[in-house]
Amino acid sequence: MRILDKYVLKELLYPFVFGICAFSSIIVCSTMLYRITQYITQYGASVGTVAKLFMYQLPEVVNYTFPMSMLLAALMAFGKLSGSSEIIAMKAGGVSYYRIVAPVMVVGFLVSMFSMVWTEKIVPVSKTRAADILNYEIKNNLKPKGTNHVVIKSVNGNSQSITYAKNFDEEKGEMTGVTVEEFEKGEIVRIETAKKGYWEKGQWRVVDGNVFALNDKEGITSSAKFTEQIIPLNYSPKQISWEQKEPEQMTIAELREYSKILESQHKSSSRQWCEIYMRICIPMASFLFAIIGATMGTQKQRTSNSVGLGIAIIIIFIYYAIMTFTTGLGKGGAIPPLLACSIPNILCLIVGVYLMRQKNA
Repeated sequence: MRILDKYVLKELLYPFVFGICAFSSIIVCSTMLYRITQYITQYGASVGTVAKLFMYQLPEVVNYTFPMSMLLAALMAFGKLSGSSEIIAMKAGGVSYYRIVAPVMVVGFLVSMFSMVWTEKIVPVSKTRAADILNYEIKNNLKPKGTNHVVIKSVNGNSQSITYAKNFDEEKGEMTGVTVEEFEKGEIVRIETAKKGYWEKGQWRVVDGNVFALNDKEGITSSAKFTEQIIPLNYSPKQISWEQKEPEQMTIAELREYSKILESQHKSSSRQWCEIYMRICIPMASFLFAIIGATMGTQKQRTSNSVGLGIAIIIIFIYYAIMTFTTGLGKGGAIPPLLACSIPNILCLIVGVYLMRQKNA
């Protein structure tokens, strides 16, 4: 059996590597090259800066190619084995079809596990770095010492507040140019301005500022200066940084904690939960595509590599079209995020099991 496993795995290796290179090239050429050209012509970005941006954007592209490559590898490998009647010979030797497909399923599962780690450890960091290069080295031509123009919305019962800071530094736990607008029952009741704010003992304290009380009828009703006071902002410096990040730039742990904060303030967290579930569902597609590819590649007559590539592209297009539609519904709150992200994989699982039983008959 070890000889059989090695033989099947050998047939998988080349098309899998080829798939990663081919599909990555397609995605890069169709989505990234035009934007890179714009950065050079419109912003005068140097070749070195653009090359760095490209390298940091590449991990996300590669992550999407893992399921595609697994599907192509299984299709081509089993197309070759069945075309040369090797699968028939294996069955005649008493080997069940499930046992023949087992090495492909194991490889698909291992690729899925690797993809999960890749998605969690590599992609968020690379996307954050790519965003920094784009925003500060290409568009503004300067590197950030902190975060500029931060806006944080906070809800506490019937009271809401919007805090604006001209500059924010997470490491130091400091803000400058602070403005706080406080609302009650949808009406603004207080505005505070301060030169500086700092995080201390789980609270934000602002110094050297003014506070203005107002209402809709009379406008400003009173004002006062203060040396130091606490503002109604229940976000730590780290949580404020999360507010400025896109969900794709956050780890699962950060997404889970941030989702809880949003839910505690009665805000929608569907987008964050969809991102969490997508970090699992897309990698798991490698395992499911391995099953589908192996069963669809098992034909009575050998098919050419171009036919296998064409079938792979069609299946991938259908999968990602369904995924885009359902996750859009999930992020919008139309259906639960878990269901939205799982539907494409559930369909793949049903198709894979059905085809497996048909081929084993």
